[in-house]
Amino acid sequence: MLKILIPTIMLIPTTWLTPAKMLWPTTLAHSLFVAFFSLSWFNTPNETGWTLMNNFLALDPLSTPLLILTCWLLPLMILASQNHTATEPINRQRMFLTLLIFLQIFLIMAFSATEMLLFYVMFEATLVPTLILITRWGNQAERLNAGTYFLFYTLAGSLPLLVALLILQNTTGTLSLLALPYTTTFPMTTVADKLWWAGCLLAFLVKMPLYGMHLWLPKAHVEAPIAGSMVLAAVLLKLGGYGMMRMMIMLEPLTKTLSYPFIVLALWGIIMTGSICLRQTDLKSLIAYSSVGHMGLVVGGILIQTPWGFTGALILMIAHGLTSSALFCLANTNYERTHTRTMLLARGMQMILPLMTSWWFIASLANLALPPLPNLMGELMIITSLFNWSWVTILLTGVGTLITAGYSLYMFLMTQRGPVPQHIIALDPSHTREHLLLALHLIPLLLLITNPSLIWGWTA
Repeated sequence: MLKILIPTIMLIPTTWLTPAKMLWPTTLAHSLFVAFFSLSWFNTPNETGWTLMNNFLALDPLSTPLLILTCWLLPLMILASQNHTATEPINRQRMFLTLLIFLQIFLIMAFSATEMLLFYVMFEATLVPTLILITRWGNQAERLNAGTYFLFYTLAGSLPLLVALLILQNTTGTLSLLALPYTTTFPMTTVADKLWWAGCLLAFLVKMPLYGMHLWLPKAHVEAPIAGSMVLAAVLLKLGGYGMMRMMIMLEPLTKTLSYPFIVLALWGIIMTGSICLRQTDLKSLIAYSSVGHMGLVVGGILIQTPWGFTGALILMIAHGLTSSALFCLANTNYERTHTRTMLLARGMQMILPLMTSWWFIASLANLALPPLPNLMGELMIITSLFNWSWVTILLTGVGTLITAGYSLYMFLMTQRGPVPQHIIALDPSHTREHLLLALHLIPLLLLITNPSLIWGWTA
């Protein structure tokens, strides 16, 4: 565990002591080394449950894929941000990288914590670097507004969680994830118990975000710089799903009845956000709303509490992390050249950047869950387990899948096909850096087709 955490922490002095002209290559090489080293975690035996334990941190089949995704994302964020921050003073570039590294440290600690309170502290700590990234390095004047939304939604959701955890500590005497599954369950009959149940899940449902609590997400995504969008879509939303999976063990008797409204909201959200996507003009906003729809499926899969639902949720979270992050990178390459996110103003990109179109094509197909990509495996497992629970859900999930295919194709055709607008005269050619960035997103996604058991979680 510390073999990854200590090199990540040492990235901070590296960032501040490296000479200016070597700053980006050094941090990129160092973080890539950490990312490749983290792949060794896949080698731990799955059947035994917890591995690589010390007093505070441990790995199990649920957290390993999410941890590796976190480590994999830092070099990609550094690659994507280099052009975006090139015009800034060198100290601001160093500060930008430091924030990304802090974010990675907090996320590694959150995903590998064995104590619920440590998880909660790290869950909250990720707020600070993300907030600074959005409000300081965002693109538009509305970034402060977006930061405020982000802060208050997340804080209002997570305060009840702290109270719920303290109550849990009082009643069971422990908050250790190793001991909690073996503590005695309580009958949970009073209204206070039901409020406690809601408090445990609310923070994660806001973070996911569940439809109805999702208004902060499109704002935050649209205003954030590219690295902020990538880490938000790929890892921070997954914190919600991971936390829900961890808390579900303790909420046993109540979930059967109390989860209905949340499942309904999640499934309705798939259709609603898909319909919103069909009418979007803003490219980043479209990708952000599509994330809400995909996370709706994940919420449904987790809340019905079947092994298939859990496995599908984990697979979909990993696949969606890579896919949506790649889509944000593609949107950013367009934005850096045309300086607009409006799809109508930057059309016909296939004529100008033909190789980029192939990346767009693969990412769009991954977004609409084309077989045999892991996105489809996750969606099918969730849809099957929901169908087993109640056949009515097939109507909602089926329509949602159709709409997803519709807006993914709409996004691809609007950006890549059609006549090139008159005002686009000269665009920079695509750089090797950008192709490398997209290859590092989409090649792991394609490789996971060959061995999906790496991200199956507990069911393996």
